[in-house]
Amino acid sequence: MNHALSTHLFVNHRLTVALLSRIEQAGIPAVEIFCARQHLDYREKAQVAELGYWFRDSQIKLHSLHAPIYNDEIWGRSGPHAVISITEPVKGRRLEMVDEIKRALDIAEVVPFRYLVQHIGVAGEEFDERKFDAAFAALEELNLFARQRGVEILLENIPNELASAARLLQFQELTHIGLNYAFDTGHAHMNEGIEKAFNLMKDRIRSTHVHDNNGKEDSHLFPFLSEGGAIDWKNAMRLLRSREAQYPLLLELKEQPGVAHPLDSVKEVFDRLENQ
Repeated sequence: MNHALSTHLFVNHRLTVALLSRIEQAGIPAVEIFCARQHLDYREKAQVAELGYWFRDSQIKLHSLHAPIYNDEIWGRSGPHAVISITEPVKGRRLEMVDEIKRALDIAEVVPFRYLVQHIGVAGEEFDERKFDAAFAALEELNLFARQRGVEILLENIPNELASAARLLQFQELTHIGLNYAFDTGHAHMNEGIEKAFNLMKDRIRSTHVHDNNGKEDSHLFPFLSEGGAIDWKNAMRLLRSREAQYPLLLELKEQPGVAHPLDSVKEVFDRLENQ
């Protein structure tokens, strides 16, 4: 399968061309950049321009961006006001959040990319049809803005009552929005289970987030290498290979204490997944 890596692995560090060069030297052909302002400040023109120059001279491909989920530089710790959620029921507040996501989409004018991965709601959020209405209104506006920049929005299955695989299908049926998906193995493991979620989503999967957990905590563990992972990777890879022309095998991992050379571990994970 084609391989890609999310820079979520380095999300607590500033994204620099030196870091991207290390990823390229590790033989990884494509990346997804995670839009967190301590990592990539999508509002800072100088950082975006520097990345643009680098990508133009590099063989590595910018496959996708992950939409911001906080508007601060400390991973949402400044308070509830920092959360970016398209299910926000208050229109004025929701429009502020939509504008924040648009600023991330503006990167496409400097560094072209194909997909923006978007959440519906936040982790643990309860179901409410009014939240579907809010998300639909936000996505209609974002989808138009994205397509004008050559970008397709993908909805990700996440561990809440609004964006499990089954809920994403319900959202499609109610809104007819017609968006495709980013399939997250760890989140599926916490919701319906990987096989059930994959079978519900498979026709529309265009990207992936591959990581492990214990079925309860969204810990973004390295498959095979981190303690506590419980996904059956032999079965997961059988499913992923059944539609491999639709998407890359994209690792979305969390930095692990004591792992001195994470890119070496990434290469080992890819090798072991491919040997399943």
